[in-house]
Amino acid sequence: MELKNIEFEEKEGKFVQSVERVLNIIEVMAEEGAPVTVTELAEKVGLKISTVHRLLTTLSHRGYIDQDPKNNKYRLGIKLLEVGNAVLKFSDIRTISRPYLEELVQRCNETANLAILDDCDVVYIDQIESKNMIIVKMFAQIGNRGPIHCTASGKALMAFLPDERVDEILNSITFEKFTNETITDPQHLKKELVRIRQEGYALDWGEREEHVRCIAAPIFNHEGKAIASTSVSGPSTRITTYYMKNELIDIIKEVTAKISSQMGYVGE
Repeated sequence: MELKNIEFEEKEGKFVQSVERVLNIIEVMAEEGAPVTVTELAEKVGLKISTVHRLLTTLSHRGYIDQDPKNNKYRLGIKLLEVGNAVLKFSDIRTISRPYLEELVQRCNETANLAILDDCDVVYIDQIESKNMIIVKMFAQIGNRGPIHCTASGKALMAFLPDERVDEILNSITFEKFTNETITDPQHLKKELVRIRQEGYALDWGEREEHVRCIAAPIFNHEGKAIASTSVSGPSTRITTYYMKNELIDIIKEVTAKISSQMGYVGE
């Protein structure tokens, strides 16, 4: 995703331009997922090469960016991992949920995830991989962002947002089609959100990744707000319709209810 240079004239006095530029650079590099040249980076953030080079030099000095001496490309540095781990370390929801994710893996023998919403994206903040002999590498990994409209975790959280917020999201997202199963119609998604609110769980039948299925349920806090979601994901060869309906739905709802209770939720 390319980030446009921010227009600061309308925001004068509210934001620091250099900080915005640095954050744009870090976010673009994170989304690229591979080393980039200064020229490529300058084009994506909409800045002069000389400006980007100066910012990268400072970031490199502080350990947030590394440069490969062989090809001169830049990649994210270890310092960012340290900062990210510090955020996760002090996240109460992650600490409380961890043993329940372990319980999900033990009972289902599939990968268990913990996710939160950030604007219109779902962000995976913890994960315990399946110990199944055949492990499937999936898009959902710690730190990754996913589209809200075609992930079970995203839909599980979106369903319990205020109606006005749901409408805002529906009007702002692009409904990108990742597979033949992806929901691309806002009205279809709205109907699915109603079902999720009624039944307490969300499904992903290969909407983000082909042949990968997922089931998720929301975690509520003491105020009754859905603050995170747990999910179980795996290949369609193992997560069959029969297994989903006869076991997984009950398991994910039961375990997630335990986390909600730990967060102070007493139910309606």
